Amino acid sequence: MVSATPPNKSPVSSRLRRGGRRYVTWLTLSLMSFVGLMVLIVYEARWVYPEIQAYFSQTGSLTGQQLATRARGYVQRAQEKLLIASSPVELSEARLSLDLAYGLFDVHIYHQYYACTASSLALIDELAELIDAQQIDPFDAAHALFIPVECLTRIEMDQLDRRGMVINDFSSSTRRHNQVLIYSSLLIFVLGLLFWAMHERQLRRTKRATAEKFSWMARAMRDPLTGIGNRSALHQDVAAYSGRSMGLILVDIDFFKQYNDALGHPEGDRLLRLLANLLGDALGAEATLYRLGGDEFAALLPCPTDQALTQYCEALQVELEAAQFSHPAHPDNKDVTLSIGGTRFVADANSFAMAYEAADKALYQVKTAGRDGWQVTASA
Repeated sequence: MVSATPPNKSPVSSRLRRGGRRYVTWLTLSLMSFVGLMVLIVYEARWVYPEIQAYFSQTGSLTGQQLATRARGYVQRAQEKLLIASSPVELSEARLSLDLAYGLFDVHIYHQYYACTASSLALIDELAELIDAQQIDPFDAAHALFIPVECLTRIEMDQLDRRGMVINDFSSSTRRHNQVLIYSSLLIFVLGLLFWAMHERQLRRTKRATAEKFSWMARAMRDPLTGIGNRSALHQDVAAYSGRSMGLILVDIDFFKQYNDALGHPEGDRLLRLLANLLGDALGAEATLYRLGGDEFAALLPCPTDQALTQYCEALQVELEAAQFSHPAHPDNKDVTLSIGGTRFVADANSFAMAYEAADKALYQVKTAGRDGWQVTASA
């Protein structure tokens, strides 16, 4: 008897393993793209947004220009009051304007970048003291205030220039950051589409390989000539029926070699297919059929009692006699006959071996007795 045992490895399994490695590679690339996106976000948060904040900060160049403008306004107001001063009231208002101008003018950034700041502040302070001492010439004081006005105007214009430079730098930096963000987003989008396409392709390959593997496994459990199960399928099905009362029937074609010698192997193959169909018709839909090799068949079917097993064997014998398959080389001048042996057992891995041995002994006893019959025996 020939056992149809599937090989340990298959090309489908190899493709599945290679596909798994490729999937891990693509997953790594996806994670790298995600990390790149996170780096881009951190870059924008650490560099771009602080630049925006610095640009609109109250300590930036905008404030420097505004302070200079307001200080110049107070100095010019003091000039106006001094030019029309005819009473202590105008002098007092001029004194107040000078104090306000001094407070706005006395800024660290002005001392740091503009040399005229110190002398202008000293002049304003001196004029304020003269007003307090009522020793000031209003016209001369108003004329002297042109010095701080000129200084503040220079500061104001320089701050405006600085503001323009900051705006230009900020615009250029913003454009660069926007370009980086746009190109990076496009790159990540394209990579995302690429990874999605690769994932879908791998998914289809995996599904196809899985289907091929199951198809290959199904073919490995089938007899290619008759389409019924083989010896491997029989052992697998016994495990599936574990704990149930089952009947095992072994069938052997009598004088099959003589049949092949007389009619040829193509006709012998045809007879095997016809007998596979006959076994299915005789034993019913509950029976699972197997070709164990050569001219030997087996049937596995639920069987609660020995009487039921006997009825199955009788039904098979009756169906064969009704079919009248011609056997021109039969020694007893009969049509095709079968030797049948059966047994009943509770399915599990250990009991099946004993059941198979018992059914095989029953089959052997039929052959010894002259073939063309059946016998049922108890499982050992």
